[in-house]
Order: sequence, then C-alpha cells, then structure tokens
Amino acid sequence: MNIKNRRNRPAAEVHTAALNDIMFFLMLFFLLASAVANPQVVKLLLPRSSAGEQSVAKKTVTISVTQDLKYYLDKQEVPYENLLNAIQAHIQPGEELTIMLYADSTVPIQNVISVMDIANKLRIRLVLATEPIRE
Repeated sequence: MNIKNRRNRPAAEVHTAALNDIMFFLMLFFLLASAVANPQVVKLLLPRSSAGEQSVAKKTVTISVTQDLKYYLDKQEVPYENLLNAIQAHIQPGEELTIMLYADSTVPIQNVISVMDIANKLRIRLVLATEPIRE
C-alpha cells in the first residue's frame, strides 16, 4: 500500500484578484446601459400589464402625461392645446409614425383618451406604455 503523506501535497489555491475587476466592470456597464436605455422618456409610475412588449415602428414619438397633467413631447413640455400641431411637425411623408404614450397611473382616463383622439385624427398608431407585472 502506497500511502503518501498529505503534508507533501501542494495546496489548492484560487486566485480571485481578477474577479473583483471583472465584477466592477460588469456593474459599471449595467449602470451606464440602464441610464441610456431610453433617454426620451419622462420618469413616471406606469400602470401594470401582463401583456408582453410588442414591436414598434422605426419612427417613434414619445408623449408623457405626468401626475399634474403636464404633457411632454420627447421631453419638451407642450401645452395640450398645441399638442396636435407639435405632433404634426414630426410627421414626414412616406414614413410610418408611432406614438408611445407614457401616462402616469394616477392620470384620469379622459386625459389619456384625449391624446388617443389626437392620434386618431392624424391617423397615427398609438401604443400605451405599461410596466410589466413582476411576480
């Protein structure tokens, strides 16, 4: 029987110095990526929906309605009376336009419907943005 002394075996080592650097760069990447994910959106508390995300046309315009009923067109505040003209300025012939409507969950439904009416008048596709339900 060949029994060797355990003291003579080399010890197993794991060098973790490089793992700290990798984790730091991964965290930095995700922080930067989340900051520029959608810079045209005003921060709102969106209603929740169990439906998945759908594809959107190539040319989109974001309209945000805040709690205090302020309307934003691509992060620029626009009075509701001027919203129709501001959207018309974004329409170009031969290009399909889609409006992404971000409405705070506390906004009355009538204000959401009024933006939908504007989209219907201009014959523009409108998508209501929601936040997915997390289980």
